[in-house]
Amino acid sequence: MRLLARLREARERWLSPKATERQQRGAAGEAVAERFLRRAGFKILVRRYTCRYGEADLVARDADTLVFVEVKTRRSADFGSPAEAVTPEKQLHLSRVALHYLREIGHPRVPVRFDILEVNDALPKPSCRHLRDAFPLAEPYIY
Repeated sequence: MRLLARLREARERWLSPKATERQQRGAAGEAVAERFLRRAGFKILVRRYTCRYGEADLVARDADTLVFVEVKTRRSADFGSPAEAVTPEKQLHLSRVALHYLREIGHPRVPVRFDILEVNDALPKPSCRHLRDAFPLAEPYIY
């Protein structure tokens, strides 16, 4: 019975107006990031790749490199830079997601990297900061 109550509470938090606003800002930031990467010559392969380990915001190809992109959208730096929100725990989740994706597509022999794309939507026109090769595949994983 307690589990059902906790699930209801979680659902209410998820559907709250604040959560919806945050989700909309995140989706808008991902759209800005996608346009930015396309203009930089990336080919977007998958948006919001989801598996049991979590989600990768964007999976892209940059020349011969497979890139997993974490998009962080912020209005201000009051809580630190967006990249600081990609904690070691988040990096571990992204590594697991990446390995799951690679397994799903047959373990291609391609270089893999993790990028962070910071989107600042406080200005009239959103700005982006692209951090290439922001972190390595989390230990103990090897590819």
